[in-house]
Amino acid sequence: MTKVCPEIEDMTLPEPVITVSADVSFASNHFPSYKLGPDNQIVEEPKEDEKGPSVQDTVEKESELLSDQHKRLSVRDLASKFDKNLAAAVTLADEAKLKEVASLEGHVMLKKLRDALEYMRGRMDGQNKEDVEKAISMVEALAVKLTQNEGELIQEKFEVKKLGNFLKQASEDAKKLVNHEKSFACAEIESARAVVLKLGEAFEEQERSSEASRAQGPDVEKLVEEVQEARQIKRMHHPTKVMGMQHELHGLRSRLQEKYLNSIKLHQEIKRVEESKSCPFVLEGTQSLGSCLRIHVSSDDAIDLSNCSIQWYRAACETSRREAISGANQSVYAPEPFDVGRILQADIISNGQKVTVTTDGPIDPDSCLQTRVESLMRKSNSEFNVVISQMNGQDYASRTHVFTVGKTRIKLSRGWITKAREIYSTSMQLCGVRGNIKAPARALFWQPRKSLTFILTFESEQERNTAIVLARKYAFDCNVTLLGPDD
Repeated sequence: MTKVCPEIEDMTLPEPVITVSADVSFASNHFPSYKLGPDNQIVEEPKEDEKGPSVQDTVEKESELLSDQHKRLSVRDLASKFDKNLAAAVTLADEAKLKEVASLEGHVMLKKLRDALEYMRGRMDGQNKEDVEKAISMVEALAVKLTQNEGELIQEKFEVKKLGNFLKQASEDAKKLVNHEKSFACAEIESARAVVLKLGEAFEEQERSSEASRAQGPDVEKLVEEVQEARQIKRMHHPTKVMGMQHELHGLRSRLQEKYLNSIKLHQEIKRVEESKSCPFVLEGTQSLGSCLRIHVSSDDAIDLSNCSIQWYRAACETSRREAISGANQSVYAPEPFDVGRILQADIISNGQKVTVTTDGPIDPDSCLQTRVESLMRKSNSEFNVVISQMNGQDYASRTHVFTVGKTRIKLSRGWITKAREIYSTSMQLCGVRGNIKAPARALFWQPRKSLTFILTFESEQERNTAIVLARKYAFDCNVTLLGPDD
């Protein structure tokens, strides 16, 4: 059943009013605040004019809201309309009952009239008999029409009854809604009255405080002067040596920390020097990204590195678990971006004895690499000039090609001829070269798909490392991790 309810307007509650405390009264309604200037001078903060709405405006606004509340309570018209409709439905029901009684009486009269005509037809003949038969047919037609009217009357009675039930239920719902709205409106009116009373009290308290502050104006000015004088005396006698001692203490702590770190580094270097005296091999080269590390023989013994077994490792620190770098089994290794922040080690097995050489510390990053990568990531594709050094493990002499690193794929081409073009997938591999080739710090290993590998030489070490970082970032966005073989 459809519920009919009056329109309910949104009621905006009055804004909260900050009450004024009368504990202490001053000329400016609050205690003046001060702060120290550049030369420790007392500077008064600028006064802010924080005037809220006047009490008269607030009372007028509350009066309008109360008038709207009064209008919301006049919903009796809706209830009276439902009551009138319900009375009309009852009247229709009574009329339907009267029509039903009249229909029943009509059937009785027609039956009596038909019986009388049948009796007369049996006693008449000739023209009179035909007239009687016509009259009987007319009576039967009237009976049929009366039956039809009775069916319509029953249907009308059903509709009237249905309408009466609907109006009765709607009237009850309207009364419930009216009662609910009345209680809600009364509560809001009481709340508004309480707010108005609070506003009146706040206004009276503000008037009293303003009168008291006007009476105490000279005392407040005298108090301000005394406070300023006291602050000046305190500033003149304030000890300044404490600040100097604090700065000196902070400087001593920073120096001690630097000396402690330097002592740790010296201790590690002394330990490595002592170990290197007994170690026949030494690791040479700048230990940073873009350089090349080489293993050399430091002893007088004629040891041939080509007859030694070499394996490079990377580790987070000297005591952590090492990770073997697959394919890095030569005396030369060029660190790649994945090695930044890690320590590199190389195990050398010669004549059945294993010797380990280690970098002095983690591999340092390239300071300009991050800026270069961020500038290229604003583009959709980044192109690098390369030369194909090897293809499928065989030496390959070629001219300059273009190595294009995109957001979804990598392409190697020269002009309109494309050597390889593949999207990022799990079968793709990309890392720095781990073999003993010419210029390993500028070379890159790329496997676009199985059974196809390239070793590309870039124009500079930074270009190679930039291409590796870009490709790995784009592949990570495609949920693919680009690493070297068996990483």
